Amino acid sequence: MARDQAERAFHRFYRADEARARAGAGGAGLGLAIVDSLVRAHGGHVEVRTAPGEGSVFHVLLPLDPGA
Repeated sequence: MARDQAERAFHRFYRADEARARAGAGGAGLGLAIVDSLVRAHGGHVEVRTAPGEGSVFHVLLPLDPGA
């Protein structure tokens, strides 16, 4: 994933691969936006580390005590 794609990866309806058809097997671009919303609701955040041709790694970081 390129840097500009990684910056938008958590936006609703964003899909890095524009070649995929929306009808059929392609997703709606909501998965990472949902993850981000749920994690933020619990006081955490999500990070992505990526490089073109290297794949992507997503880290979900949650506090032990969201109220702290």
